[in-house]
Amino acid sequence: MNKRVLVIIPTYNEKENIEKIISAVLKICTSSDVLVIDDNSQDGTGSIVKSFQKRTDRVYLFEREKKLGLGTAYLKGFKFGIKKRYDYLFEMDADFSHDPEDLPRFLEEIQKADLVIGSRYKNGVSVVNWPITRLLLSYFANVYARIVTGVPVKDLTAGFKCFRREVIESIDLDSIHSDGYGFQIEMNYWTFRKGYRIKEIPVIFIDRRSGESKMSKRIIWEAFWLVIRLRFLRIFRIKR
Repeated sequence: MNKRVLVIIPTYNEKENIEKIISAVLKICTSSDVLVIDDNSQDGTGSIVKSFQKRTDRVYLFEREKKLGLGTAYLKGFKFGIKKRYDYLFEMDADFSHDPEDLPRFLEEIQKADLVIGSRYKNGVSVVNWPITRLLLSYFANVYARIVTGVPVKDLTAGFKCFRREVIESIDLDSIHSDGYGFQIEMNYWTFRKGYRIKEIPVIFIDRRSGESKMSKRIIWEAFWLVIRLRFLRIFRIKR
């Protein structure tokens, strides 16, 4: 395949994972480059990426001055991907909860879709090592978001995704200010509203191998209210 692929990986204190995840992505997806966006990790994550860059020209690094959140990290990555004219842009976590072995499946499915989502709820529930309370919260949050927004996607908060560049170009990125789960919902919402083809493929989500989760109550409440706002945008047919 001659298409250019960019895998965007936001990081904050991921020294235990970052070298392994970059190595796996580059090996499994030979057509890809990796962009790491690091939010001033205090554990040396950025230094590890810089060391990796000495071995290959397929790795890029943006270092930000403080922790600015997942949504703004991906927006920065998307703008970089658009500028460099990559054909496909991935969202992917650094902690191996997203399996690099799935990347070829995404690239196969994106040939007949515009957005491919790695879904934890496509065929039942495929989540490993989550406590039941978090699993139920995630599952019913997705049911709520799907019903309220009207977007026919079972895993609207999934963070393992592949976009065609044209989809990203069509969305007003400067108008998106949500973070975390809300960011994922909002990007899916506008992709659907603009008439693009969305395909969910089942993946097995394995809770992070090491490090700490970045989830917070603020992110959960932001997503809750965002869904209601998106509902009104759809009712009044407000476009961007």
